[in-house]
Amino acid sequence: MANLKEIRSRITSVSSTMQITSAMKMVSAAKLKKAQDAITAMRPYADKLTELLQSLSATMDESTGSKFSAQREVNKVLIVAVTSNRGLCGAFNSNIIKAVNKLTTETYANQEVSYLVIGKKANDAFKKTGRVIANESGVFDDLTFDNVSEIAQLLMDKFVAGEFDKIEIVYNKFKNAATQIVMTEQFLPIVPVQSDSSVNLDYLFEPSKVEIIEELIPKSLKTQLYKGIRDSFASEHGARMTAMHKATDNAKELKDQLTLTYNKARQAAITNEILEIVGGAEALNN
Repeated sequence: MANLKEIRSRITSVSSTMQITSAMKMVSAAKLKKAQDAITAMRPYADKLTELLQSLSATMDESTGSKFSAQREVNKVLIVAVTSNRGLCGAFNSNIIKAVNKLTTETYANQEVSYLVIGKKANDAFKKTGRVIANESGVFDDLTFDNVSEIAQLLMDKFVAGEFDKIEIVYNKFKNAATQIVMTEQFLPIVPVQSDSSVNLDYLFEPSKVEIIEELIPKSLKTQLYKGIRDSFASEHGARMTAMHKATDNAKELKDQLTLTYNKARQAAITNEILEIVGGAEALNN
């Protein structure tokens, strides 16, 4: 059994760790509320905008189709991996890295795959592969629509220039503080929804349908990427809050065990001292 000094030292260390994890949990909980409100308010707008764009694209023939919906033979694929800049958030980052690796080795095993990383953890995981074309981790320092729009514009430019035939986004979708869902969404080319021929909708377009779509597409794509990053941002704080809550509980349990061990060791030491004193007194009497 460890001596009393070693046990006291471990109790002090565990107590300090428990204070840190508890503080991190409270910080993440405060940040989560703001991030959750932001993504909850944004989702209906983003989803409706995407739905509208896909519905309009489905009614257009190939001759009037957009450059962003051009279907090409897939030889070069770009995967946008969205993680966090910091750790201590459970399996949040590792789940994204696993999903990206699975896409690379299975889904696109016969294609040339490159990465655009958003988050230092993704950059750390993939920079040694030599496939990272850009690191946009700095966007989390000031997460605004304008800053994300620059990344989305970069992706659109590379697709239109023919540098990539397909672009996928992999991120964590926020469900609740304890649950994050790994999502893989096709960013480009735009996939029109399958139109129902039995439903005949007669719309009047002003200006023309083509002009509306050309105006909506860049805005929709920028909103889609912003929503994905916002989802990931909220998921990160939820995952970290949950992880720190579990870490605090584990530290408390370990502290209780160490305290019990310390009390037993202290009691045993006192008992031994009493026995030595009694034994010495009996020896003197004899």
